[in-house]
Amino acid sequence: MIEIWKQEFVIAHTACLTRSFRHFTGRDLLQGNGATFPLAKTLFEAPFVVVSHRLEPDPILNYGNRAALELWEMSWEEFVRTPSRLTAEAPARAERARLLEVVAQHGFMDDYSGIRISRSGRRFRIERATVWNLISQTGEPLGQAATFRDWKFL
Repeated sequence: MIEIWKQEFVIAHTACLTRSFRHFTGRDLLQGNGATFPLAKTLFEAPFVVVSHRLEPDPILNYGNRAALELWEMSWEEFVRTPSRLTAEAPARAERARLLEVVAQHGFMDDYSGIRISRSGRRFRIERATVWNLISQTGEPLGQAATFRDWKFL
């Protein structure tokens, strides 16, 4: 089985994640944005969470690095079949939807905090997250992503 970060989609998506992050925030998601193949491994193995979903009425997750997979207690295969809304408990979903709407309108948002839930039901609070829009090289909307370093289990 091919390692996740070696998959063609993951290599291309890593370039989209880092390019879009820089476009909207003016910052680099990773130090030394370089060749896409080593960058895909570096992002997948990063000590912070990175997740993304596509643009759909009920968006499906399409990327989670190792830190995200461990935090949400899912395999890659489970993660990329999960509706994004299921990463939050039902009462928190309206707040999450409002956040995504703000990001869609403004490009990104820093310093987001909210409660999330893992596959096993373990609750955790994410803190100081950055959420941003994903765009193609020609500027077409592709989805949204989030990154954070800090979380606390509840």
